[in-house]
Amino acid sequence: MNLMDQLLADITIPRFVKVRYEMDGSHIEDVEGAVREALNRKGTLDRIRPGDRVCITSGSREVVNVARITRAVCDIVKEAGGKPFIIPAMGSHAGADAEGQKGILAGYGVTEEAMGAPVLSSMETEVIGYAPDGQEVHMDKYANGADFIIPIGRVKAHTDFRGPVESGICKMLVIGMGKQHGAYQCHKMGFPNMAKNVMAFAKVIIEKKPNMFALGLVENAYHQTCRIEAVPAKQILEEEPEILKYSKERMGKIPFEKADILLVDEAGKNISGAGMDPNVTGRSPLLPVEPPYFQRIAVFDLTDCSHGNIGGVGNADVTTMRLYNKVDLEQTYANGITSAVPESVKIPVVMPAERTAIKFAMRTATETDWEKGCRIVWIRNTLSLSEFYISEALISEAEAVPGMTISSELLEPQFDEAGNFTGF
Repeated sequence: MNLMDQLLADITIPRFVKVRYEMDGSHIEDVEGAVREALNRKGTLDRIRPGDRVCITSGSREVVNVARITRAVCDIVKEAGGKPFIIPAMGSHAGADAEGQKGILAGYGVTEEAMGAPVLSSMETEVIGYAPDGQEVHMDKYANGADFIIPIGRVKAHTDFRGPVESGICKMLVIGMGKQHGAYQCHKMGFPNMAKNVMAFAKVIIEKKPNMFALGLVENAYHQTCRIEAVPAKQILEEEPEILKYSKERMGKIPFEKADILLVDEAGKNISGAGMDPNVTGRSPLLPVEPPYFQRIAVFDLTDCSHGNIGGVGNADVTTMRLYNKVDLEQTYANGITSAVPESVKIPVVMPAERTAIKFAMRTATETDWEKGCRIVWIRNTLSLSEFYISEALISEAEAVPGMTISSELLEPQFDEAGNFTGF
């Protein structure tokens, strides 16, 4: 028995039940058809001239249907006489490395062969203008050399700032296409200024690059595409706030105001820019703590799609050796330097395996009412919220939550000799 097991031997992990949580599941079945319908809007596809070299962006998040949507845009642009190509638009992700960024796209199925269009990746940027405060506004060199630009962005609540626009079209223009240089310019004044800066930088880009329209995507709480909106360049700043409002109304959540502990099986950059979405966990290095309130958060693993980047894992209190052994400091710190948020790339307390990580969280959750029992929520990740587990002490509250049903008997979590979780 290792020292951690000895110190935590008196902590008993409770039993759990599986719950199902019904949320708004309306979504688009015919994704390609919806793209084609969106591009019927005046001021979008009709502005592409035969022979135009058209730059289409693709980001580093695991946007559902991203390959299908990007391929559809490429095909429709070709039908209009354009010559599409794709660029990775992801700031400093993949260690601020051009081939690494291309590799991230390939992991999502966005390859030259699958898209029928070249994928051009570079970290080189060109200064195309200046924000009102004098800061340089950068753009990927391939995008800047194109005749037309189509940024594709998922519109959603940002993990670390609030404003009329957060994650989405404007951020794709400024941070994504700005690569490391442009992303740093926008971040260096700190996240309290991000909402203002993103809009100011985006305004410059839109003015300098009027031959553009955006494709805004929205996902529901089940990680399904529920809205595809084509937005002409001149309408981006006006219309994106409404799309963001629509998105926030459909995002997944944990339907408890407060609990003692949140257990997360996996974090990752493909799940959220913060590894674990603070809009779900309630915990951000920059925003005030919001519901749901947890005394302790434990995260057990890192997705392979993260390529060792643990950005956002610093929001947890404890993790495992499994996650720790996957850390790539270059990948992680390149992101931390660009975002200027060192708190997000801190490494939490490291326990040998899940069993000791859970017990550590329980032992240090000092405000727990032990007579009622430890109230624990156990999720796969912050995108998977339609089914999860809750500890026995939360059952009575779960029964009162609209849309929530208990779908199992009481279950004992099982661990192997090393303390690795093996299932219920």
